Amino acid sequence: MNSRHVDGSAGDANYGVIGTNYTRYRQPDPHIAAFIWSALGDARTVLNVGAGAGSYEPTDRAVTAVEPSASMRAQRPAHLPVAIDAVAEKLPFADDSFDASMTTFSVHQWSDLKAGLAAMRRVTRGPVAVLSCDPDELHRSWLHAYAPEMIAVEASRYPPLAAISGALGGMIEIKPVPIPLHCTDGFSEGYYGRPERLLDPGARLANSAWSFVDASVGERFAEELGRDLNDGSWDRRYGELRSQPFFEGSLRLIVSTP
Repeated sequence: MNSRHVDGSAGDANYGVIGTNYTRYRQPDPHIAAFIWSALGDARTVLNVGAGAGSYEPTDRAVTAVEPSASMRAQRPAHLPVAIDAVAEKLPFADDSFDASMTTFSVHQWSDLKAGLAAMRRVTRGPVAVLSCDPDELHRSWLHAYAPEMIAVEASRYPPLAAISGALGGMIEIKPVPIPLHCTDGFSEGYYGRPERLLDPGARLANSAWSFVDASVGERFAEELGRDLNDGSWDRRYGELRSQPFFEGSLRLIVSTP
């Protein structure tokens, strides 16, 4: 069963703290959104679990959003449906209620992955799409050289792709999702070619993994990255990323079809 934070957050991260200015840094990226919307097929009714502030929700379909964090529900724009206060493990819907369902950057927060995905599968007639990160690929980011503690936390929190696939069942397709250079969704790898952005404490705070390491890690990261940007060390090592149109990082879309 999920533990609850003061704002209602379920899982291990307290979005009452880290989600305060979340939408300033985490806007849906059109390139990534296209992968998700394609996976939903011709579904007319869609369930979005761990919906947060509404990133990646299609606006041309009937969406039901579920989000346990009050601070995240409050940041949903007016044109999106009001989110239901519930958790993945206990979805308050009848079997086969939706044509399709989706969850983005959320499964690593769930206290019971298997139960949450089984609930999504139970209430969904068609495809279930899960956007997550492959923990075995996180080390490929330059961030690993500057904040290995943060990457280690990320890798320990993201469930293995095999665990997601096994819990969903059905026909599974795992799609690598290349990250565009000017990604508007500010997860850590989204800044692969714009390192200066991560000198902003708010940008780091919008990535929950930073809240699980000591504050000194973020301070050291900013100091070392700032120094290497000023003296050109970062660009000598990673400068080609500034013009690389896509980064094949850890981002994956797992799609289960009955």
